[in-house]
Amino acid sequence: MVITVSHHGYVKRTPLVEYRTQGRGGIGSKGASSSKDDDFTEHLFVASAHNYLLIFTDFGKVYWKRVYEVPEGSKTAKGRALQNLISIESGDSVRAVINVKSLSDPDYINNNFIVMCTEKGTIKKTSLEAYSRPRQNGINAITINEGDRLLEVKLTNGNNHIVIAVKSGRAIHFHESKVRSMGRTAAGVKGIYLDSSSSDMVIGMVCIEREDADLLVVSQKGFGKRSKVAEYRITNRGGKGVKTINITDKTGFLVAIKEVTDTDDLMIINKSGITIRMAVMDLRVMGRATQGVKLIRLNENDEISSVEVIHKLEEEDDEDTAKSEENAKKEDQTDKNDG
Repeated sequence: MVITVSHHGYVKRTPLVEYRTQGRGGIGSKGASSSKDDDFTEHLFVASAHNYLLIFTDFGKVYWKRVYEVPEGSKTAKGRALQNLISIESGDSVRAVINVKSLSDPDYINNNFIVMCTEKGTIKKTSLEAYSRPRQNGINAITINEGDRLLEVKLTNGNNHIVIAVKSGRAIHFHESKVRSMGRTAAGVKGIYLDSSSSDMVIGMVCIEREDADLLVVSQKGFGKRSKVAEYRITNRGGKGVKTINITDKTGFLVAIKEVTDTDDLMIINKSGITIRMAVMDLRVMGRATQGVKLIRLNENDEISSVEVIHKLEEEDDEDTAKSEENAKKEDQTDKNDG
């Protein structure tokens, strides 16, 4: 299922096969509708029906939901208000949602970790076991300092490499062991240095899981590129990092950083609600400090809202998709004959 959460907190699950693959540079298809002109899809990811969703908010709280409990809707449906599904506080909003296979397997919850990153560059690691007892009203997942907010949450195995990127186009790369495991209410430690005199902020965090992975970065105005992880030298946490994309007026600020391989697809969503899905293998690997290529054509005043990586479907799902497409073609032909 594709799980989408809008800026104003509408959530739904949609079968992945509703999103067809397009070539790079296309204009995309309508992916979500809303009764409010300023609403847009803000979170998008893929999960199976029986997984747990851990829903993290700006205020640093976490809530639980099973995927099958999320109402199903078509690709163009608005969805249902998230406040009707979880007891979220007034003024708070969903910041990150992660996909957890189990909360009852001791080996799984004691050997996996929740890693959180804030907009001001703070990072925190806590054992998944601390979040394995669901409560109706949620619990505090991290103490957020004044003027900061939770930005990104990842599930790790304790031995991942972490890359944090900021909107000015810099990124820092360090091993997860540089961040010690802390209690559930701790505030965390410095992950990347931000100049206090600038408006720079963290836009994303990647926990490298696959040895053959590249890093994909996407800018505000639809430019993006893939680069080898090895181009980002490993340092200690808390440094300034290195340039990850050449920021210009043409590209706009950096808005996303993702881990990708040739077998992945990329889903890009604009603030206007337009989506485009493309194969990562269509994007060639480029140098770390280059500008990149245009991934999607944007209308005037539009910009990238959300970027998500979709892993290749299992073989049986591909067969089901092929059968569905074949049946659709037969139905189209029957309609033409009837006409």
